[in-house]
Amino acid sequence: MIKFSRSNEKYGCFSNFYPCSVEYGGIVYPNSECAWQSLKTLDMEKRKKFATYKAAGAKKMGRRVELRSDWEEVKYQLMVDVCYAKFSQNKELKSILQATGEEELIENTTAWHDNVWGNCECERCKETEGKNLLGKALMEVRSKLK
Repeated sequence: MIKFSRSNEKYGCFSNFYPCSVEYGGIVYPNSECAWQSLKTLDMEKRKKFATYKAAGAKKMGRRVELRSDWEEVKYQLMVDVCYAKFSQNKELKSILQATGEEELIENTTAWHDNVWGNCECERCKETEGKNLLGKALMEVRSKLK
């Protein structure tokens, strides 16, 4: 089992906040967070705007954008697609992901209590098992890249 977070040195690149170029849908983003948050809208001009943000800014703006009507149905697959773009386009990151073999990947979100995309282990959240959707998306991408 490999737990990662933004601050984990070796596996910090698994975070969507990790700075690396990601081209998706004809737009080049500075990280996968910006790419994924942009997909909350179908408006191409608004998507392009997300390419100008840092990860935290994109996350903030993603909370304000009018969600596309099918968001809940497509958000996980879009995360897989964005992660695939990230790791297939960045050779060094691809090598790090592939080197994890068959290990379970878990985003440790204890600092921000996200039990949907990761797993928080704090006292407040310890009774709630996180869904770890980002970890699952990364494991799916790792399989596709084999």
